[in-house]
Amino acid sequence: MEDAELQALTRKLDLLIQRVEQLKSHNRALQASEQAWREERAHLIEKNEMARHKVESMISRLKALEQDT
Repeated sequence: MEDAELQALTRKLDLLIQRVEQLKSHNRALQASEQAWREERAHLIEKNEMARHKVESMISRLKALEQDT
C-alpha cells in the first residue's frame, strides 16, 4: 500500500471514529430526553388520575345532596 493511500485511509478512519463519537453523544442526549418525557408523562398520568377521582367524588356528593332534597 502506498503512503498516500495509507494516509487517505487513516483520515477516513479518523473521520469515522469522530462520527461514531458524535452519534454516541447524540444517542445519550436522546436517551436523557426520552427519560425526561417518560417521567413527565408518568407525572401527568398521576395528576390526571387524581383529578378524575376528585371529580368522581364531587359527582357522588352532588348525587347524594340531590337525593336528600
